[in-house]
Amino acid sequence: MTLRERLRDGLARATEGTTLLAGDHDDLALLETVTPAAVLVAVTDRAEPGVILTERAAGLRRHAGQIAFPGGRIDPGEDAVAAALREAEEEVAIPREAVEVVGVADRYRTVTHYEVTPVIAIVPPDLPLVPSEAEVASVFEAPLAFLLDHANHRRATRDWQGRERRYYEIIWGDRRIWGATAAMIVNLARRLR
Repeated sequence: MTLRERLRDGLARATEGTTLLAGDHDDLALLETVTPAAVLVAVTDRAEPGVILTERAAGLRRHAGQIAFPGGRIDPGEDAVAAALREAEEEVAIPREAVEVVGVADRYRTVTHYEVTPVIAIVPPDLPLVPSEAEVASVFEAPLAFLLDHANHRRATRDWQGRERRYYEIIWGDRRIWGATAAMIVNLARRLR
């Protein structure tokens, strides 16, 4: 089965029911106001596919220094795909015309009141990626097989706003992928099994 077929098959199963996966989602259903957002899960089309990830700039007000997919808020008049493509182009210069959208995965609702739609896509390998200085400290590619391997998905906890929160983390080399990004990877891994 090709990479495209595997991704499409897994995403087809995702449309059978919408899942909102969160590290600690016991009280997330109570959130009345959420901001729609989208991220681009850009899978490189190579023999050993990778996923393009960013390290957010240290000076950002929210989530500084964290590992993330390129993405952000859905602007008025946009859908999730358009927003993910726009954000990926703005943040790391992935040209929209180079992206083959495969589909969307399960939405993820964060404790910070965002409802994020992961847009899964295939991109050519070795694109000349240029991080936006204002938002992105660095851009890198992590192996898809490593990210999807259940053995690499760790559960962790921390106190946040007076409550214990559970979340996933994935350690790849010296990179710590955690929170929403890790949870979306875990959810995708479940769909692709």
